Amino acid sequence: MNKNGVTMLSGIQLVVLMLTWTLEMNAVLSDMMRTGLYITLFVLSVLLMASHYQTSSKQKTIAYEMNKAVNGNLKIRLLSKGNYLLDEIVFAVNGLIEQLERVQIQTKRSQAERRSLLSSISHDIRTPLTSMIGYVDALKDDIAATDEEKQEYLAIISRKSKDLKKLIDQMFTIAKLDADEMPMRVEPLDFTELTRETLIEFFPDIKKYDMELKVNIPENKCLILADRISIVRIIGNMIKNAVQYGNEGKVLGINFTETGSTFQLEIWDQGPGISKQDMGHVFERMYRSDHARTPMHGGSGLGLAIAKTLAEKNGGQIWAESAPRKKTSFFFRMPRHK
Repeated sequence: MNKNGVTMLSGIQLVVLMLTWTLEMNAVLSDMMRTGLYITLFVLSVLLMASHYQTSSKQKTIAYEMNKAVNGNLKIRLLSKGNYLLDEIVFAVNGLIEQLERVQIQTKRSQAERRSLLSSISHDIRTPLTSMIGYVDALKDDIAATDEEKQEYLAIISRKSKDLKKLIDQMFTIAKLDADEMPMRVEPLDFTELTRETLIEFFPDIKKYDMELKVNIPENKCLILADRISIVRIIGNMIKNAVQYGNEGKVLGINFTETGSTFQLEIWDQGPGISKQDMGHVFERMYRSDHARTPMHGGSGLGLAIAKTLAEKNGGQIWAESAPRKKTSFFFRMPRHK
């Protein structure tokens, strides 16, 4: 029974009671009229009791279904049958169950991603450690016959230990970002100047791979509001990715464009590129295509994931586009600071 029906019955019952009392007091109530009024009161009372029973039954049903939800069955939903006393409760409970279901799905997804991440991390830590132990044992057992070989072994151990330290540093960065413990000092920054400063650091690698540098960066200031360390790291990770995986194309491009409300940095190369099946995963943690997993390329698979997280925390966007062997671009867009 809906709200209007219950209100109407209660009102009629009150009117009949008042009328019966008034007529009794004035002694003008005949036996037939008295019987009719009592029957009316009885019927109204039965209807109201039935409504109360229906509400009570519905409450028990809600309690039973909620217990199912508490025990893990988050697919269940409560049904509303027009009972105004319970409708709002039913809608609120259904909303809560839907929210819990979303949390449960996200938790399961996070657990699966965490297991995958741990598996990849253990592989990436174990591989260089095993190699380092092998070279150390070789030096200890005097397998290296000449001083030149010994120096070569030491250089390999040094390089692999540095790579391992970089991986561990990136893992700590990811953990801090997840825990929201990465300090952000937001201030006005010149986007173009930071791009130039970061690019200079990669000149030795660009020269090493004999890459042609094509730069299109405006001279005027392009101010953004962000954390300096984050922006430098984002740009650095993008350039490093282009040099590391695109050096076969022998070209590194830097384009900077302005719109009415944003600045956009494009870093591109003409290397092997990214396949369609890999494109949707390039910013995932520890994801690397088979091509990227070769010893020649290395990489932890965390750089772009860190860049994406930092970009979003600073109000920016980052994405990729690729036509293999023609042009692979990574874009970084930030709002203009007025």
